[in-house]
Amino acid sequence: MKMTRSWWAGVAVAAALAMGAESGALIFEDTFDHGLAPGWRWIRETPGGWRVKDGALEIRLLPGDAQSVKNALVRPAPEHREKPFALELTLRSLHAPTEQYEQAGITWYHNGKPVFKLVKELVDGRLMMIPGRQPMTNETVQLRLEVDGRRYVAKYRPEGRGPWLEADRGELPPPDQDEVSIQGYHGPEAAEHWVRFDDFRILRLE
Repeated sequence: MKMTRSWWAGVAVAAALAMGAESGALIFEDTFDHGLAPGWRWIRETPGGWRVKDGALEIRLLPGDAQSVKNALVRPAPEHREKPFALELTLRSLHAPTEQYEQAGITWYHNGKPVFKLVKELVDGRLMMIPGRQPMTNETVQLRLEVDGRRYVAKYRPEGRGPWLEADRGELPPPDQDEVSIQGYHGPEAAEHWVRFDDFRILRLE
């Protein structure tokens, strides 16, 4: 059978629709092209510790931990007692991590307290995905957190390409004032380590 140009165009459209169906309907997106979208708030904002540059959000990793993190960007999470959803975020380390537990990624807040994280972290000299402790030496990684009721599946893609790899799965606390955060901490005091965040999305899953 001869494959005409219109036939190939139809195949391309079908593939695009299938990809959209797999990804889910878009609830919210912030590409940081023109600053921060409405609905974000800062936890312990520190002047000079964050910037929007060249179409992405950059945050300096400062000393601290989950309870004292600075420049944590937070927004309400969707209601997860109803339909499942996914969070996606791409991050790129602009400087190689050097400090024990230096990390960046997504943190889940419950009643104002951090209860879960999906991050790239330096542990005992090895870069890895936490949770799951999967090796992650790439500068760039795309994160995906799928939430269905209390259940979650944490996934990642090195360089944002190829199939999603599963890092871990488990349960979140019962829904109550839940928020999601873009953040990083355990950075060095004497050196500037910046992480670049881009393409934050919330998708409604079928």
